Amino acid sequence: MILPGDPAPLFTQRANTDWHHYSFDMAAGRYSLLLFCPSLQIEATQKAINALSSLYSLKASGRLELFIISTNPLDEEKTLANKKEYFTIFDSNKQVHTQYGIAPNMLTWVVVDPMLRVKCVLEASEKYFNFIKNFLQNAKPFQEGPVPALLLEGVLEHSFCTTLIEYYNSQPSHISGVLTQNHERKAVNADNFSFKRRRDCALNDPSLVRNLQARIIRRVVPEIRKVFQCDVTGMDRMILSCYNAEERGCFGPHRDNTVPGAMHRLFAVSLNLNDGFEGGDLFFPEFSARGFCPPPGGAIIFSTALLHAVRPVTKGKRYACLPFVFNQASLDYAKQQERVTAPTNPL
Repeated sequence: MILPGDPAPLFTQRANTDWHHYSFDMAAGRYSLLLFCPSLQIEATQKAINALSSLYSLKASGRLELFIISTNPLDEEKTLANKKEYFTIFDSNKQVHTQYGIAPNMLTWVVVDPMLRVKCVLEASEKYFNFIKNFLQNAKPFQEGPVPALLLEGVLEHSFCTTLIEYYNSQPSHISGVLTQNHERKAVNADNFSFKRRRDCALNDPSLVRNLQARIIRRVVPEIRKVFQCDVTGMDRMILSCYNAEERGCFGPHRDNTVPGAMHRLFAVSLNLNDGFEGGDLFFPEFSARGFCPPPGGAIIFSTALLHAVRPVTKGKRYACLPFVFNQASLDYAKQQERVTAPTNPL
């Protein structure tokens, strides 16, 4: 069985969501309370679910996520509604129970912290629920810890930033989709304007691409080697982007390496091209509520495995250049998974 302090096992399992599954890595950034049960239909489970109603206000505030994980295959047939109060995970193959080391016939509470680490594992009794409730109601909404990201100033000169912005404004742009998986677990770009409001254009000018790569090689690659002890040798996704206050441009919490077509990406390089806007800061909900916004020409570099989000731009426009970097080892790994096509643009 898992123990307090252990990383919470990540899972993707069938669920009562619109897309019919749930990936637990997306629960980071808030506390999670998981109820493992043999069936939704038994009295003890219903009693435990009823007790959860006292925590719905915490969920509504974004500080808590609730999960019911059942092994009864009949529950999926009977659970037709997508309840907004909690996620129902249909674990008929006992995958999640096995990962957590919990017997299928037991009612068990598991509390997971915002970094997806196990906080406690307790029998699903009234006494222990009251203990959990008191803990969750008094827990801080965010850990105010350090963020494992690299901030660099002066990666791009002011004149080069201006050139890139002018290029963006001279080209047709398109609504930026969300790279996700369909029901067959294949990578697809889906529009989700409630989750991501950004417009992109491809950087197709060979001279601008060469000049951008030259600056990344000289000013970013050595710092990645020094700070993260990793050699990167290629760039992926040469795009320019704009978050516009007229659309309340933003991007919800996500990771950049979890779906086919993106697993080779090691680090995101977020280059800010301008100032004079408000909002639009980048933050990492697993670690802190603190937002980051490099000065024009500056960059923030971070592992693609980190959950991150962009807050809405409330005034003006934020222009950015948003490549990823990788190396041969990460590319080989992705190829071995048969989930990625080799990108171009070697450094």
